[in-house]
Amino acid sequence: MSDLIDVPRGLNGVVAAETTISDVDGDAGWYHYRGHSAVDLARDRSFEDVWHLLVVGDLPDAARSAAFAERIAVAQSDPRMPELVAAVATRTDRPLAALRTVWTLVASERRSPALFDLDEAQRLEEAIRFAAITPIALAGAAATGGGVVADYLRAVTGRIPDAAHVHALSAYLIAAMDHGFNASTFTARVIASTGADMASCLSGALGALSGPLHGGAPARALDSLDRAGDDPERWIAGELAAGRRLMGFGHAVYRTADPRSELLREVARGLGGARVAQALAFQEEAERQLAQRRPQRPLHANVEFYAAVVMEQCGIPREMYTPTFALARTIGWTAHVLEQARDAKIIRPSARYVGEGFTG
Repeated sequence: MSDLIDVPRGLNGVVAAETTISDVDGDAGWYHYRGHSAVDLARDRSFEDVWHLLVVGDLPDAARSAAFAERIAVAQSDPRMPELVAAVATRTDRPLAALRTVWTLVASERRSPALFDLDEAQRLEEAIRFAAITPIALAGAAATGGGVVADYLRAVTGRIPDAAHVHALSAYLIAAMDHGFNASTFTARVIASTGADMASCLSGALGALSGPLHGGAPARALDSLDRAGDDPERWIAGELAAGRRLMGFGHAVYRTADPRSELLREVARGLGGARVAQALAFQEEAERQLAQRRPQRPLHANVEFYAAVVMEQCGIPREMYTPTFALARTIGWTAHVLEQARDAKIIRPSARYVGEGFTG
């Protein structure tokens, strides 16, 4: 086909759609949600308020914030959820698999219709409902009135969280809610463009997130700290000499410091502790050696490096790092699904065939 357009591998730099949800400037090192600095939101606003911003479209005042929190609580109050989650838990101990299964079962039980057949208000209701049950499916985090983040942290750690840990985890979750057309978000939009139901869109996105090149690196970054121990210089030099990448360093978009990593380093400093001190020393040494090897493009710590440190300090076990990322990103996915559902055009790119010639 002579009319095909060649694009870079991985669609790097290709504009596939227009969005009003978020924007990332990798050269300048910033990103925002609907015109609001995502870093500032992570410092100053609640998880629920930023959720409202992404799916409803604006930051709520106190009254609307309370009403939205109540809406979330109602969505979480389905009396069948504890039994459903327990039934799934007996069949798998993998949180992401459990989440996919719960989403599918809820969609089946509710006979969730295709987004194509719903109006805007009904689509929003679907978005809130499936995002609201996510912390329950992942960790059994039923609403107690303390907020989504506190309830989730209580469920994951088995203890009442202190305010510093709730604030730290909230900052991470907000910072991770959305980040341009990453692989999982694009997957959600492709499925949404077919008019499919909300659970299908989210399940596809979750499958993309589960890959180690996308959402599976936080625990791997912490593994690096464990292996490096008190001698990061030697360990990092050995890894780089062997041609292995440092997990938690470098980013496909940012050509300068990752603002999410900068935020979470600040959060980690506030929590303190020996692990934080080790992470700071590791980052300094890693960036020094990386700059020596590639002075034309130095690599910096990305969000996953300090996300791992913050989650560990909050008491979250490593097997829950990627599921916790999924909890945050589900909010962004639902926002993108809602936006894509307003466009009747299906996403249908082409491929250039390079195999054996047709002999028929």
